Amino acid sequence: MGGTNADRLGTVFERFRVQAATFHAGPLCGVSHYHAARGLGFIHVLRAGRMEVVHEQSEAPAQRIVLSEPTLIFYPRPLTHGFVNPAHDGSELVCATLRFDGGAAHPLARALPSMVIVPLTELVPMQHTLALLFGEAENARNGQRLLADRLFEVLLIQLLRWLLDRPQQYRVPPGLLAGLAHPQLARALVAMSEQPAQPWTLESLAESAGMSRSHFADTFRRVLGETPVEHLAQWRIALARQGLARGEPIKRIADAVGYGSASALSRAFAARMGQSPSEWQAAQARQRGASAA
Repeated sequence: MGGTNADRLGTVFERFRVQAATFHAGPLCGVSHYHAARGLGFIHVLRAGRMEVVHEQSEAPAQRIVLSEPTLIFYPRPLTHGFVNPAHDGSELVCATLRFDGGAAHPLARALPSMVIVPLTELVPMQHTLALLFGEAENARNGQRLLADRLFEVLLIQLLRWLLDRPQQYRVPPGLLAGLAHPQLARALVAMSEQPAQPWTLESLAESAGMSRSHFADTFRRVLGETPVEHLAQWRIALARQGLARGEPIKRIADAVGYGSASALSRAFAARMGQSPSEWQAAQARQRGASAA
């Protein structure tokens, strides 16, 4: 599909960040397991050698994928997986975890395929970033880990750009990324993202997309799997969660995300989250305390 002049990823990444943490660079021999953890994704780059990717499935035989060339493997959501690396195959990997702001509620994390596997030969626009990443992996220098982390974050943005241009090839499911890949819907999605407090209507959103009201509503539901009103409400509540996590006053949050009053935001928040804003804040505090213990 064609592009759009709007920055389709910028606002999402500014509001909901992703932090990479490099944890391996070098040979990987034998069997390695990576367990699913809340809000945690993985990105692995097989630089050389061969290996087998294994996904254990509770009620079915394990899924096995053999990789025989340099390949990028991306898990945007928690998924337990393992690698089998015979020593004689000389497998070399660079790996990082990805911590999504908001965990499973991160707008892009839940809109991506469960796994993306791409041979590096296809990722021509990313070759310079990959070369820098491999260079950092080879030599221990001051700031090596910090720079590798940032390079993984750059690589992720470049990969998402890549997927935006190939949603069908990589089976991008209905959701935000599929919507951002649509040249007309993307304009409405970016407008909602950048101006959540606007009193958006179906008519004004359709106008921003350059579509008729009925065509916009039908296309939006088909591509994103939800109505424009549902999507806008989810985006506003996601932003409200961020404000609550920072300890901002609920009235200020309500104004910023498009609710006329604190009580209106509280009702909408409880309807979607099953908790009032104060109950949600208390639950988050307990989780942080349990993690620190």
